[in-house]
Amino acid sequence: MQAINDFILAAAGQPWVLLLVWACCLIDGFFPPIPSESVVVGLAAVAATADVPNPWLLMAVAGLGALTGDNIAYLIGRRVGTTRWNWMRGPRMQRAFRWAGQELRKRPASLILVARFIPIGRVAVNLTAGVTHYPHLRFVGMTVLSAALWAAYSVGIGLFFGQWFENNHLLGAVIAIVCAVGLGILVDLVINRIRGKVPVVERLKDPAPKDSGPRA
Repeated sequence: MQAINDFILAAAGQPWVLLLVWACCLIDGFFPPIPSESVVVGLAAVAATADVPNPWLLMAVAGLGALTGDNIAYLIGRRVGTTRWNWMRGPRMQRAFRWAGQELRKRPASLILVARFIPIGRVAVNLTAGVTHYPHLRFVGMTVLSAALWAAYSVGIGLFFGQWFENNHLLGAVIAIVCAVGLGILVDLVINRIRGKVPVVERLKDPAPKDSGPRA
C-alpha cells in the first residue's frame, strides 16, 4: 500500500499529469467511456494533503478540457449526426439522444448546465445541440459556465474528502470519486423531482417505448 501511495504522489507531481487531465476532460465531452471525473477528483484528493498538483491549476486545466470537449461534440453532432459510429447506435445512447432533443426544445440553458454533471447526459446533449443547430455562440457561452462549475465542483469534492486521508492517498481518492458520483446522481434526482420529471439516470435505464402496432 505504501508503494502505491508513493507512486500516486510521484505521478501527481509530474507536469504530464495536467496534460493527462486536459486530454481526459476533452475526450469525455464526446466519448463517454473516458472517466474525467475520476481523474480530476482523484488528483484533487491527492492535492489536499500533498500540494501537488496545484488545485487552482488543476481546476483551470480541467475546465478548459471540458469546454473544448463539449464544443468538439457540438461540431461532431452538426457534421455527422448521432448514428455514425457503433457506440452512438446503442439503445441506451439513442434513448439519451431522444431525451436530449426533447429537453433542448423546452429548457436549453438549464439542460446544458445540468448535463455537464452527468457523463452520458452531457455527451447526448452536446451532440444533439449540434444536430438541432442550437446557436453555437450561445452554446459556447453556456459551456463556459458549465465547464467552470463542473471543474470547481470536481476539484472541491477531491479537496474536501482528500484532507481526511493524509497517509493514504489511494483511499482518499477512491472515497472522493465515489462521493462525487453519488452527489452527481443526487443533483440529477433533486432537480428532476422539483420539475416533476423522470430523472436523467432513470430515463437512460428505462427501455424504449414499444410500438403499439401498425398505424392507420
